[in-house]
Amino acid sequence: MTLATRLIAIRHGETDWNVATRIQGHTDIPLNDEGRWQAGRLAEALADEPLDAVYASDLGRAYETARAFAEPKGLAVGTEVGLRERRFGTFEGLSFEEIERRWPDQALRWRKREPGFGPEGGETLVQFYERVVATVRGLALRHAGQSIAVVSHGGVLDCLYRAATRLALDAPRTWQVGNASINRLLHSEGGLTLVGWSDTGHLDHAVRDAGAAAP
Repeated sequence: MTLATRLIAIRHGETDWNVATRIQGHTDIPLNDEGRWQAGRLAEALADEPLDAVYASDLGRAYETARAFAEPKGLAVGTEVGLRERRFGTFEGLSFEEIERRWPDQALRWRKREPGFGPEGGETLVQFYERVVATVRGLALRHAGQSIAVVSHGGVLDCLYRAATRLALDAPRTWQVGNASINRLLHSEGGLTLVGWSDTGHLDHAVRDAGAAAP
């Protein structure tokens, strides 16, 4: 029997393209000031969390977020290409509105979450989902019986939520995948199970503002 692996899945901190609602995909956009603040708060929230390993997408926004809490624990961050965001091809760098103006038919198929649709040069939803789940399953099996953190992207977390709750790829998203949120899953022989989702208490701006006002 395979031992269960405890997983903390984290989306990277905020970037300027997040704010502008531009599709990042595989484009390597760095954290902005808010994103770096979020990464620092994440490190504080996970300071007492026992972790055996930390993995991240090799894109800078995820890797930098992971380093913020891994390094204080003396852990190296292992990079995994399989944890990258969905490859969006011609959509990358554009806002939702720009995509709708240029390719209304493609934008509609994307909005409807057609599993077999992928923009030119990009992945279909099925390809993306299979890549993500296979990557995370491989990491979980490598660390059976341990606790690991996986820092990735919004689309990746969406895939993990669907895998853990057995929801179809074309089902509308009704859950949050916020920047620097803490999400907990368990991997066992039966696959992924949801334990807790979208913990963002550590990102309370009142805490930051109070600290900034202190003498």
